[in-house]
Amino acid sequence: MNLREISRLLYQIKLTNQEINTLFEKETGFSLTRYEMLMFLKDKGTCSQNQIQTEMKIDSAAITRHLKILEQKGYVIRKRNIENNREVFVQLSEKAIQDLEACGKEHDQEKSFLSLSLSDEEAEQLSQLLNKLYLKR
Repeated sequence: MNLREISRLLYQIKLTNQEINTLFEKETGFSLTRYEMLMFLKDKGTCSQNQIQTEMKIDSAAITRHLKILEQKGYVIRKRNIENNREVFVQLSEKAIQDLEACGKEHDQEKSFLSLSLSDEEAEQLSQLLNKLYLKR
């Protein structure tokens, strides 16, 4: 591929990403990043802020900003480690657990705009292609 073809492909991915993120937040009430953070905490339980940052592959300022918003909305509880004041532990609140469950049920029960127009096989192929692009570095 020449540079122009690569640029067009990457720009198409960028525009698609913007549209999907907007639609996801409109449908769920969560930004995609914050939803993934909450699901990571749901799967792993209490984690350090650094563990979440590593998993999400975002910088420390961004993780702090996202967690502050989630804390203000009552979705997470942050506590400093008594033995190491620089370490912050994060856990889901009961409100987050309930809202995530309700969000999942709502999506499963009705035709959502979030339903991708991809078969399971196509979704798997897309995931593999995106991983190939990302992991090639």
